[in-house]
Amino acid sequence: MRLNKFLSNSGVASRRKCDELIKAGKVFVNGKQASAGMQINEKRDKITVEGKVISLPSSFVYIKLNKPKGYACTAKDEKGRKTIYDLVRCDERLFSIGRLDYDTEGLIILTNDGDFANKVAHPRYHTEKEYRVTIEGEIKESELAVMRKGVVVDGERMPSARVERISFDGKNTKLSVVIDEGQNRQIRRMFEAIGRDIKLLKRVRIGEVKLGGLSRGEYKDLTETELNSLARLW
Repeated sequence: MRLNKFLSNSGVASRRKCDELIKAGKVFVNGKQASAGMQINEKRDKITVEGKVISLPSSFVYIKLNKPKGYACTAKDEKGRKTIYDLVRCDERLFSIGRLDYDTEGLIILTNDGDFANKVAHPRYHTEKEYRVTIEGEIKESELAVMRKGVVVDGERMPSARVERISFDGKNTKLSVVIDEGQNRQIRRMFEAIGRDIKLLKRVRIGEVKLGGLSRGEYKDLTETELNSLARLW
């Protein structure tokens, strides 16, 4: 197996990022510095990244979690905050497919299958992500049109989004926002660009996988149907 594929399947990073780690001299095979493009025997060779032994998972796990606000999407938070891994009991080393920021809640997928994770997250497959957004006041159609076209932030136009108004209760507006690229803090930056503060941001769908009836902090295994729906994207 190619070394970068082994590292990616083990959940270290995408193959491109793994190649960068190899070139940076951070990967060793049987105590010797690895080289780009090398082949390894995943059953016999000892692979380390920055001194940590890397191995393929014994079995693959695919979980969907309803992330609450106030949890970080890192294995260990440098600020000592609670993380999503405090919510999930699993013997396997899991990582998230993409992230949600600290104050955003909703659907996140956790797995130990690096190849699967990299494909779902890769921009080329344009995996849709749907959010429910609550803002104060009533939004104007002209504001929706700006976001649908792509707002301009720091002189650059952000990707367009599908934005639909769900309801207005006289005080707050609820919207559905669908994106397929997922730039850092994309939803929040879109609304900041039109002068609107988000009161609640919640992801409810990734591809055809929906949050469903999961309570905050609750998780369960993805069904075969959900897994197949994501695999169809590529």
